[in-house]
Amino acid sequence: MNERAEFVMPSLGADMESGTVAEWLVKPGDRIRKGDVVAVIDTDKAMIEVESFHTGTVESLLVGTGRRVPVGTALAVITGAPLAAEAVSPEPVPASPEKRPARPRRPPSAPGAPHAPSPVASPLVRHLAEQRGVDIARLRGTGPQGRVTRADVEHAEPAPEARVSPLARGLAARLGVDLAGVHGTGRGGAIRAQDVREAAERGAGPRPPEAVEEAARPPAEPAEARAVPGADQERRREAMRQAIARAMARSKREIPHYYLSTTVDLTRALAWLRERNRDLPVSRRLLPAALLLKAAARAAAEVPRLNGFWVDDAFVPGEAVHLGVAISLRGGGLIAPALHDAARLELEDLMAALKDLVSRARAGRLRGAEMTEATITVTNLGDQGVEAVHGVIYPPQVALVGFGKIVDRPWAVDGLLGVRPLVTGTLAADHRATDGYTGGRFLGILGRLLDQPETL
Repeated sequence: MNERAEFVMPSLGADMESGTVAEWLVKPGDRIRKGDVVAVIDTDKAMIEVESFHTGTVESLLVGTGRRVPVGTALAVITGAPLAAEAVSPEPVPASPEKRPARPRRPPSAPGAPHAPSPVASPLVRHLAEQRGVDIARLRGTGPQGRVTRADVEHAEPAPEARVSPLARGLAARLGVDLAGVHGTGRGGAIRAQDVREAAERGAGPRPPEAVEEAARPPAEPAEARAVPGADQERRREAMRQAIARAMARSKREIPHYYLSTTVDLTRALAWLRERNRDLPVSRRLLPAALLLKAAARAAAEVPRLNGFWVDDAFVPGEAVHLGVAISLRGGGLIAPALHDAARLELEDLMAALKDLVSRARAGRLRGAEMTEATITVTNLGDQGVEAVHGVIYPPQVALVGFGKIVDRPWAVDGLLGVRPLVTGTLAADHRATDGYTGGRFLGILGRLLDQPETL
């Protein structure tokens, strides 16, 4: 007997109450696996690619594109028992992160398990798979515990034929973009609406007369979607500002914050970084931000009481350090998607993952898991000249780390005064989950790790 499951509008942040289905990447009859990206959801903050929590066949799509519905609304029906080789069990999507934080995917630890629920790979490997049009969900990893490696992706065959989503096809017709010249970045190399928009900006493909004529016609979209670009951008900025306002008001209303700070001498860290970069090509050189993020992630791993969620009046620890990174968007606003398992990433992989995350955040191509699974957040305003950041915790997390600008200042070492590069690190923490002693331990470990960069 086939099981039936509903794919519902997910909650992609504590401040999200509803979302709009911007694009379906599947159609009835498609076979999908748990973790496959199936839709693009337009929230008040960004366009987010959301994954299925189920394995099976898409029976029907219940909500059309362009329709805004509340969190928890059924969007599609999926039928069919999980594939035997996958050994997965469907998980319900939580209605709100206030009640239950999203739990990160991880390989099964039970002995004798035939395969992991979904391939485990570093962000760098996942990015390479997307670039090559390789469906990473169908790869058998050759690394430890079935981990998908760079070599697995490089030796894999890309999807033989790229699909085009209906939204992308219609958009291509209106913009006069030749789909033959468009590189698809969707699942299995599928061409998505975002790919078409980027191709149009590059001027890809000819513009035949019928395409120009079609582009001149008013698009068959809801009236609210036919606003002029400037008005639409202003509407999105205002919606994002309101969403941030709700989340921050809730944070200050419900969370008893306490704040600590420390000053860290980065002399050894920056000297080590310069030496390390000599052996790396320009495109892969490390920035000081990579050291700060890695040190924060490692410190969170060593002080797990700051890495997790406050849910139902109790602390729920994170299963790994999924580091939320505050990213400012070009049109205004702020989001904080997660770098998954940041404490275990090599510095070069973390740097590549950070660049990829920032690029996709500003292009509106984030994944749902990246928006819901952060266990602790870091904000760095050093490039704005800010010397200290006293942040507001993003619920249901229990801590936020801030870094300011690296500045040269007088500093005494072993009784001798000299000029040293210093950075101020701050911690905002939830007093319900921890106290100042725990926070002080975290900052102490952070300083020690930055003073020993070779251990990162």
